[in-house]
Amino acid sequence: YSGGVLETFHPAVRAWFERRFPEGPTEPQARGWKEIAAGKHSLIAAPTGSGKTLAAFLVCIDRMYRAHEAGAEMGDGPQVVYVSPLKALAVDIHQNLEAPLREIAEVAAELGLASPEVRVAVRTGDTAPSERAAMLKRPPNFLITTPESLYLLVTAERSREMLRGVETVIVDEIHAVAGNKRGSHLALTLERLAHAGVKAQQRIGLSATQRPIEAVARLLVGAGTDRSNPDGSPRCAIV
Repeated sequence: YSGGVLETFHPAVRAWFERRFPEGPTEPQARGWKEIAAGKHSLIAAPTGSGKTLAAFLVCIDRMYRAHEAGAEMGDGPQVVYVSPLKALAVDIHQNLEAPLREIAEVAAELGLASPEVRVAVRTGDTAPSERAAMLKRPPNFLITTPESLYLLVTAERSREMLRGVETVIVDEIHAVAGNKRGSHLALTLERLAHAGVKAQQRIGLSATQRPIEAVARLLVGAGTDRSNPDGSPRCAIV
């Protein structure tokens, strides 16, 4: 039902998901995982409540678990940057990231498997200066932020240096900025983030169902010959 992707997940990640969601993944999750796991820029367009955010996070968590199992070192800075234009993201993050991380680590321990230490930090306009300083000293693996705070992080030298190892950028609620200046500003920030990085970054967009969805995909992946398919469509898997 999930195109076999769930079977390829780390045993702890798979066992957690199967216990938590015995009815299996939703269609956006099953189809989204396949594209994300293949390393493609991906846009999942589906209604609220269809598990889009967890779909994006779970592939990233799985990659960290498998890298840990293979003995790979976690980098010094965030591997995943999650950007949401909505202030309500903190509650969402607890539900879609912090709780799963804690529960997956418990399942791993139960299965006798090692789990990586995965740290999460939130950086918004409300983040206290002490927390910002602590984040630079001990960077998280998942950085949760807003378009405006990401702009500041990419602009300041120390925090830009911290972002050099980013591998995945998740843009949630991208439809909310698609028609306004925040979207233009974010598109520019994503290019600057890519320029600051040392690895090719995978972009994952999460959107409500919009028309034309190709326009939202274009905003996600950007413009240029390397961002388009031969037929001119954005080089982005659309689920």
